[in-house]
Amino acid sequence: MTEIRPKIRLYVDAPLGAGVSVTLNRDQAHYLFSVMRLEAGDVIALFNGREGEWRAEVVTSGKRYGLIRCARQTAEQQFPPDLWLLFAPIKKTRTDFIVEKATELGAARIQPVFTRYTNAERLRTDRLRAHAVEAAEQCGGTFVPEVAEPLKLAGMLDVWPADRQLLFCDESLTAPPVAEALARASKGPWAILIGPEGGFAAEEMARLRDMPQTLPVTLGPRILRADTAAVAALGLWQSALGDWGTHP
Repeated sequence: MTEIRPKIRLYVDAPLGAGVSVTLNRDQAHYLFSVMRLEAGDVIALFNGREGEWRAEVVTSGKRYGLIRCARQTAEQQFPPDLWLLFAPIKKTRTDFIVEKATELGAARIQPVFTRYTNAERLRTDRLRAHAVEAAEQCGGTFVPEVAEPLKLAGMLDVWPADRQLLFCDESLTAPPVAEALARASKGPWAILIGPEGGFAAEEMARLRDMPQTLPVTLGPRILRADTAAVAALGLWQSALGDWGTHP
């Protein structure tokens, strides 16, 4: 008889292993016991981004406290490719969307960048990290990408790693189509750069094109919204160079 997989998955920042007990914080206890109505004896899945997924049983439940005990590992730890997503923040809900979809699509690092024409509110990275955790819980992944503090694009390019290739989504339509360019590209550390709603400044575009690590590409004949462009570029990169063909 096939064992039913737990419907609820929970990310915890604690070691996991056979027989290991995990103490829940107040928010986690509220979610499991007040929102989802779990009780002692119910089963969930736990993951911490390091030691895979574990089947675990509720030992103690309360409004502000809970204890969960790991039984056995149900999935090994899987790490995504070494891929960063760099994007200029946009409106709040659409920035949330980018973080959620980047998590689902297997980005290892999510890096907001401020360009000359970035027009967005101050970012709360703690809230964006919470969205990344929720997305990992929902999509069945065992890894939560790093959501880094925002950086200025110019400063980041000043210290850009020599071995990390950069997929530059260029709106000028003079670059090659992304699928064609990626078909000729090599694997290794990569990053994808999505610009602001107002586009890149002329000096930013010139600098990006002059970098030896940069691969300028076009995402098609239509100008895409930033959140659409991020999903499209991540999907195409994963299909060409990522792990979409390597899952069990």
